[in-house]
Amino acid sequence: MSGHSKWSTIKRKKGALDAKRSKIFSRIIKEISVAVKEGGNDPDGNPRLRLAIANAKGVNMPKDTIQRAISKAGEKNAADFQEVTYEGYANYGIAIYIECLTDNLQRTVANIRSYLNKHEGKLETKGALGFLFDRKGVFTIPGKTIREKEMEEDDFLMEVIDAGAEEAENEEGFFTIYTAMEDFGNMVKKLEEMGVDAENAELQRIPKTTVQLENEQAKKVLKLIDMLEEDDDVQNVFHNMELTDEMMADM
Repeated sequence: MSGHSKWSTIKRKKGALDAKRSKIFSRIIKEISVAVKEGGNDPDGNPRLRLAIANAKGVNMPKDTIQRAISKAGEKNAADFQEVTYEGYANYGIAIYIECLTDNLQRTVANIRSYLNKHEGKLETKGALGFLFDRKGVFTIPGKTIREKEMEEDDFLMEVIDAGAEEAENEEGFFTIYTAMEDFGNMVKKLEEMGVDAENAELQRIPKTTVQLENEQAKKVLKLIDMLEEDDDVQNVFHNMELTDEMMADM
């Protein structure tokens, strides 16, 4: 399994756990709100909203919940969320990149700094760690979706490669497709044209290289990551820690 694939497998499995805690619902609702404010409440004319709705459907969010989120985002007194990122180090030199949507920047940065300090980490200046990550489009597609379209796997892979896929793998019944950031929109459009629904489609920050820790050290870092991900303002947490099969089993 490649490093990319293992990373996305972890993200997908953690996403499933988050869904059980309803955390992922609140994150998608925020994304819907930002999308509506940015481009209106019509999915046909708002690609970001269309993608947010697709991701909501991918985690089985009820249709009425999606519609309420769209309607609420259009109200005059709706919360005004801002996109903000934070970069820092966990203990043992693990780089962490945190993406947030917040309606209170002061609260968010105070919380992020507190979590890092509590776990012997440190908040860095914006842009300090960007060179450690590549921003990639990552699409997770259940294999059954392809079969339902009566498409051969090879034909599907050829189609997505023509649309800009840099890498495409089939692991554990899921296709994972990677694109350059600038090809993300093209891939979204291509999948729509084929009628293929991704379980999740998003821009992720993939570490260029990873750092391997002893298992007990890794568990300490994972505690910090879990704390960050549980914060309501945090949308995504990326890091460059090597994810071993043993860690995946623990998670």
